[in-house]
Amino acid sequence: MSDLPSDDRPRPESLSDLFVSFTLLALQGFGGVLAVVQRELVENKRWMTRDEFIEDWSVAQIMPGPNVINLALIVGGRYFGLKGALVGLAGMLVVPLMLVLALAVVYSKFADHPGVAGALRGMGAVAAGLILATGIKLISALQSNVLGWRWCAALGLTCLVGIVVIRLPMAYVLFGIGSVACTLAYKRLKP
Repeated sequence: MSDLPSDDRPRPESLSDLFVSFTLLALQGFGGVLAVVQRELVENKRWMTRDEFIEDWSVAQIMPGPNVINLALIVGGRYFGLKGALVGLAGMLVVPLMLVLALAVVYSKFADHPGVAGALRGMGAVAAGLILATGIKLISALQSNVLGWRWCAALGLTCLVGIVVIRLPMAYVLFGIGSVACTLAYKRLKP
């Protein structure tokens, strides 16, 4: 993870600001909030640089649990320590949990309606499109990656083939290809 941000850069004004910001992020996500989180934290709020986001998102992905929850813990902890981590976590969970419980009650009454099934399929397509768009938007960060864009592309393609084509468990792909990537990066960074 990156060092603490400099004082001249925008940051959450308070724990309440952190809570509300992560609550609003969580409420915008259907099937994943990567695109929304990147846009809000990097482009709009400027609490992180693009490189910090990519670095922290990478760490969040290898930690157990949902990626965005892990990122909320990282960002909250960076600015306010343990309190901030817990407030970021609460912001991602409290209001969305109440909404999901309310929607579960409604869904149990209308689950057989064809319009509900169609709406859910449509939301899945939108979520996939958001993830793809964010990936495309972040490709330019590979220019400054220690491995270079060719190695990153090769490792990404290998992951895709391993998971989608060969159908290896994600944990095997993560530890196998992740170990290769970490070793390559270590060798390039070693003086």
